[in-house]
Amino acid sequence: MTRHVWGILAIATLVVTAACTTAAPPARDVAADRAKLEADATSWFAFLDKGDTAGMANLYAEDARLTPPAVPAILGRAAIKAYFDDDLPKMKAAGLTIKNGMTTGVDVSGDLGWISGNYTVVDGSGAAVDSGNYLSVHKLTNGQWLYVRDIWNSDRPPAPAK
Repeated sequence: MTRHVWGILAIATLVVTAACTTAAPPARDVAADRAKLEADATSWFAFLDKGDTAGMANLYAEDARLTPPAVPAILGRAAIKAYFDDDLPKMKAAGLTIKNGMTTGVDVSGDLGWISGNYTVVDGSGAAVDSGNYLSVHKLTNGQWLYVRDIWNSDRPPAPAK
């Protein structure tokens, strides 16, 4: 009986030890993650330039929140695509193009990352008509860095009230 009790205790100890031991997550290549976030920002501007709203929307998580200036927040990938479907043709019709500026910051912590930068809006003659900044938060989802929050704003004061 004593051998039997010691055997049960040994097995119980192994089970408890195995349950309490967690494998360390694999080390993340933070430099590669930062580079990916920068590449995704470049892709966003490339999709914008081509008018590829599906490509833009696919950079966002299903439950993402887009917060552009002067409109209520837009929730979800489908609504974000609809926003771009409506807004991009208006921008093109006005002869405006948005140019990516420089990245002003990027970092990653676990499965969350962020990137900030600036942009310039130019008209058909190439003159700058607006400029501003953006900040995007990303989450690593199924191996992809997807936008979960995206906001931008103009550096210029709002137009005077009419």
